[in-house]
Amino acid sequence: MSAYLRKNPSVLWFLAILALFVVAVTLMSPGTGSGMISTSFVKTLGKTLCLAMVALAMDLVWGYTGILSLGHMAFFAIGGYMIGMWLMYARTEEIVVKALSQSPIPPTPDEIFHGIGTQIFGVVGSSKMPLIWTFAGSLPAQLALVVIVPAVLAFVFGWLAFRSRVAGVYLSILTQAMTLALSLWLFQNDSGLRGNNGLSGLQNIPGLGGVSQDWLSIWFFWASAAALALAYILLAWVVSGKFGSVIRAIRDDEQRVRFLGYPVEGFKLFVFALTAVICGIAGALYYPQAGIINPAELAPIASIYLAVWVAIGGRGRLYGAVMGAVFVSLLSSWFTGGRAPDVPLGFGTIHWVDWWQVLLGLAFVLVTLFAPQGLGGLVDLVTGLRHPGRHGAPLGPDQGSLQEKEAQE
Repeated sequence: MSAYLRKNPSVLWFLAILALFVVAVTLMSPGTGSGMISTSFVKTLGKTLCLAMVALAMDLVWGYTGILSLGHMAFFAIGGYMIGMWLMYARTEEIVVKALSQSPIPPTPDEIFHGIGTQIFGVVGSSKMPLIWTFAGSLPAQLALVVIVPAVLAFVFGWLAFRSRVAGVYLSILTQAMTLALSLWLFQNDSGLRGNNGLSGLQNIPGLGGVSQDWLSIWFFWASAAALALAYILLAWVVSGKFGSVIRAIRDDEQRVRFLGYPVEGFKLFVFALTAVICGIAGALYYPQAGIINPAELAPIASIYLAVWVAIGGRGRLYGAVMGAVFVSLLSSWFTGGRAPDVPLGFGTIHWVDWWQVLLGLAFVLVTLFAPQGLGGLVDLVTGLRHPGRHGAPLGPDQGSLQEKEAQE
């Protein structure tokens, strides 16, 4: 453990800063503290921590392995749908049972089941419970599906793509196509997930009807912080050893790694599936705080935003990915929430709600051109951290193969 921490000093710093942040929010929240910040803002902070988890996953798959996935927000949304099914089913069951208990004859299980189906799917003109809701009444089963469904989808997609050696921009297009196809399917009313209406009322936790949102918001905030901490520790461990060296080598020169005998496809498939699971867990924590999920959450633009967060934070730095996600997410909430003052220009007025995306795109271009290390580069500058330089003479016919000066001494 000590060797691991010496090799990854950012872990202790990250955990310390996260702990201080959690304590500060707890002391200021309405449920457990002074109420200096609102319940909605506590939820915003909790959701931001979930998005930071997804950014960590994106950094592993893109910044460390070199796979520019434009579909990881699909796994995030799938995790939200899986837990959302239980939340909506169990909450509706409480309502139906309470309503039918007023009748002189006790309701049968079939009547309760039919009532649940009518309540949930009446909005799309149906009362039949779809097959994919088979385990919706079981919390353990749905929690398992939060992990299993993203993992299986990522494994199948990755196996088909990586064994065919699809890479680069073509793989990015395929991941985006996967996300778009899933989104279009969910928009259909017969998808079994209420089409464009999505799943709503997710902030009402079954069995906790007497608990205020002030308390629920801080509980989910704590859970999101704990999940982010565990994800950071796990991914820092993954990239610190031999496995991390191999995936960085795959990013830099995939053909050479394959020539050396490493199963490149296996490494890429593992990273793709692992990051999908992390995204699914983050989504399962995010959407009960958001209260609703619909197919628009799977739009390809969401995954493009994710890539922008990681680029602004700094690829190949786990702390950079977190910084980028937190910075852009909170700034976006401020601009799009109407809190940023409009800027009158005489001939017109800049409304940040309309111009925020332009500003974000401009920031992405500027960071790419002039600060490729992103916000994480500022941390490197302050701490004096430097990445190893590649100073060596050409070795062999390939000019990209360098012999380090230290190896010649």
